[in-house]
Amino acid sequence: MAWIILAAILVAYCLFVFAINFKTPEKTVRHQISHCHAISDPQFELEMDAMLGPDMQEGNAISALQNGEEIFPAMLAAIRSATRSITFETYIYWSGKIGREFADALRERATAGVPVHVMLDWAGSAKMDPALLDELKQAGVEVERYHALNWYTVARLNNRTHRKLLVVDGKIGFTGGVGIADQWSGRAQDPEHWRDIHFQVTGPVVAQMQAAFMDNWLKTTGRVLHSDRYYPMLAAKGAHKMHMFVSSPAGGSASMYLMYMLAVAAAEESIDLQAAYFIPDQLMIDALVAARKRGVKIRLLVPGRYIDSRLVRMASKRRWGSLLAEGVEIYEFSRTMMHNKMLILDRLMVSVGSTNFDMRSFNLNDEASLNVYSPTFGEEMTRVMEDDLKHATRYTYERWKRRSLKEKLGELLVLPLESQL
Repeated sequence: MAWIILAAILVAYCLFVFAINFKTPEKTVRHQISHCHAISDPQFELEMDAMLGPDMQEGNAISALQNGEEIFPAMLAAIRSATRSITFETYIYWSGKIGREFADALRERATAGVPVHVMLDWAGSAKMDPALLDELKQAGVEVERYHALNWYTVARLNNRTHRKLLVVDGKIGFTGGVGIADQWSGRAQDPEHWRDIHFQVTGPVVAQMQAAFMDNWLKTTGRVLHSDRYYPMLAAKGAHKMHMFVSSPAGGSASMYLMYMLAVAAAEESIDLQAAYFIPDQLMIDALVAARKRGVKIRLLVPGRYIDSRLVRMASKRRWGSLLAEGVEIYEFSRTMMHNKMLILDRLMVSVGSTNFDMRSFNLNDEASLNVYSPTFGEEMTRVMEDDLKHATRYTYERWKRRSLKEKLGELLVLPLESQL
């Protein structure tokens, strides 16, 4: 009888942990946001500023780095130039050539006396060789694993940090979609080398990028990193207006979803979206359809045959019908896995960072996004979008209606997992 009671307690505990990890946030958008002003209207910036938290900062510069052949050399050069501090947070960090290069650069700076702080997601860095981790720690690099598996963290196992942030000397910031793994090397020339964009930033907004890193550092360690090592005075470096904001279930994760809903509701001319993982809920689908009905041209670029999750493909396609029927243009990238995460609205606002267009990013992950309010940068990123479309195939409504019975059954079977993909 005792073992039956123990078994019942264990089952009840497991069910409780499961429920806690899959619980969606109480604070979220539940109703459609109406269109009442344009992206170009100062009211839009005022509301984004007020509702998302950090104030917009003027005087910033940004460089869009294309694929690993541009991204990794720039990040490594910045790390090697550090004299004051390095803070680095990432989801994917795997062993391999790129992982070794980053470890060597971080280790060398720590050995030289530069404070180096690294935040790795416990799940995302599971493929990292423990010996590489030990080398970093032995060199003096402070390495933390976000929500590592412990008895006291089981209620948070489904909450991962998906943020991708590197700040050097408090003056140079990087964010975007790239992971530290060999798949991201090269120039997206074949299926073994992924397509991605990362962004190098200078100017006053870098202090907000540093604060974004400090958010999870404080959660994990309880220690505050401050002084001008991390927050120096930052002069203007360019002409772009920006702000970076974060979302997390621990602090109420509505901000990322709210940002997307407000942005889509304000668009009047065009929405260009590059989404490595596109699994929106019905409210977001309705927002996109509403934008189409008021004449907004919408182009969506998603991965094609090369994708790292077949379940994501199935869950995504189930939602395409109503979008295609309203004239949303959907394109599948054909050359390799497309890992980009970029939203361009009316060629005036660009949102980049770690956030995927799915409910896991909106509700469960810790994410960080950089919003850039600049017509020149909007035009530049629109050209990037159009260049990527040259390597994509348009997916039509007629093709969607001809999906096989096998595809449709797969879409139904994966339905209960959509929020977790």
